[in-house]
Amino acid sequence: MTEAVTAADPGLSQPLLAKRASRRWIVSATLITAIVALPVLSVIFLAFFPEENIWPHLINTTLPRYLWTTIQLMVGVGAITLAIGLSSAWAVTMCEFPGRKFFEWAMLLPFAVPAYVIAYVYTSLLDYAGPVQRTLRDWFGWQNASDYWFPEIRSLEGATLMIGLVLYPYVYLLARAAFLEQSPSLFAVSRSLGHSALSTFFRVVLPIARPAVAVGLSLVLMETLNDFGTVDFFAVQTLTAGLFDTWMNLGNLGGAAQIATTMLVFVVILVTLERYSRRRQQQYAARDNRDPIRRFTMSFPRQLVCVAVCAIPFILGFVVPAGTLGLYAWEYFEESWNPDFIQNTLNSLFLSSAAAMTTLLIGVILAYSRRLHNTRGMQVLLRLSSLGYAMPGAVLAVGVIVPLAGFDNWLDSLMREAFGISTGLLLSGSAFALVFAYTVRFLAVSAGSVESALQKITPSMDMASRSMGYTPGKTLVHVHLPMLRGTLLTAALVVFVDCMKELPATLILRPFNFETLATYVYQFASDERLFHSALPSLIIVLAGIVPIILMSRSISNTRSIA
Repeated sequence: MTEAVTAADPGLSQPLLAKRASRRWIVSATLITAIVALPVLSVIFLAFFPEENIWPHLINTTLPRYLWTTIQLMVGVGAITLAIGLSSAWAVTMCEFPGRKFFEWAMLLPFAVPAYVIAYVYTSLLDYAGPVQRTLRDWFGWQNASDYWFPEIRSLEGATLMIGLVLYPYVYLLARAAFLEQSPSLFAVSRSLGHSALSTFFRVVLPIARPAVAVGLSLVLMETLNDFGTVDFFAVQTLTAGLFDTWMNLGNLGGAAQIATTMLVFVVILVTLERYSRRRQQQYAARDNRDPIRRFTMSFPRQLVCVAVCAIPFILGFVVPAGTLGLYAWEYFEESWNPDFIQNTLNSLFLSSAAAMTTLLIGVILAYSRRLHNTRGMQVLLRLSSLGYAMPGAVLAVGVIVPLAGFDNWLDSLMREAFGISTGLLLSGSAFALVFAYTVRFLAVSAGSVESALQKITPSMDMASRSMGYTPGKTLVHVHLPMLRGTLLTAALVVFVDCMKELPATLILRPFNFETLATYVYQFASDERLFHSALPSLIIVLAGIVPIILMSRSISNTRSIA
């Protein structure tokens, strides 16, 4: 009877098939979110139920120092990135001066330089044995350090400056995008009321752009909290450095998890403050927000100020580090180009490519599941899957190692009892742990990019595809993915570069005798062999330039200029 009905009306079974296919997307999204959230839950569980509770000892000894130093570092970096990011974004967007078109994209280039790399470069230049102090001693006849004063680069202030020089592009990028979206009539009205360009910026432009600036600043502070290479090299005792010391030197994973939980509290506070700051702000696009922008014309001295505002951070954040690395790499090329360097480069390329592809695949699944089921539950799942991006790398490493090591121990015990075979560390001691950590850490980048691009595709495309008998999966493959090709490529490049630069999680999770370019550079710097770290550092920097130029072009194309 069923066969007869189906034969008479084949379309009768289509709703059932569509419903089953739809359920598969929900199940897939739920399962992926559960796996991605596992590291966070593992850290919290281990912090509350450690094998050895050293929390009272931490509170009475090192934790207050870690907290205070971390707060000082975050406040300093936040102030530097706001000052540089806002001033340069306003200058290139609204002011006409020589070199403006160049600085539009050049201001993003320091983003390609990892903080620990710029720290190594400036240490080699500015420490006592470096060329700067040697030249000063030759010029003025000074004999030793007691004859003159020179700022100490390996200090909290030095770490603050180094991190700020490479993280200000977060604020610059989002602030410039917000400035480009604003209505030209606002500037005209403000100027007609007698306000200067500077007054217009503080009274009109900045309050409207505050949500975007708050997002950029929160990203800066989370990246500051994540930094390990710089603070370790400069001996600055932050929470991240304390986590490494508690785990690696004291061998107490529970204590490390408790410090990691403290760092998670910082992240929650940052996210909460960012959302609270814009809780009552609701903005809509003005009718003339696509009209050409008329830039301010200024006198020659003010043009020089704009040039200085853009040139100084660009030179300090990119030209000096890249030029120094290029010079060192050229001088020590024969020593640096060796089998270890080639193997470590291949390791980085393999891990970054695998993580980029995995992250992209999962991001497409999550974003498309949200498109098919735009419910509150699916929105919650998508937010939970993005938690990893807010987790510092060291915290994520703790969260990854706990469940993977637990699984390895369980499987090893089972195989020993059943077959007398030891399986060893299958997951926690392999490259899988690194790819998993990278995927959790940077999933928000790909999922967010794909979701944003999917929202621009009209639902009628889905309806037309479904009317032709395509399932949701076939609609994704044959309709949406070809339209998302550019977005997918950009997201994959950004994740790839982030994985190439990632240091804290890689240091903890990498297999024995396995190095990436980031850990390779870190090992050289730890041994005070800065010249030999130049070539691998330069490769990391060069890998980050392409996606930065693509991001700059995508922003510039959103608005025409008169």
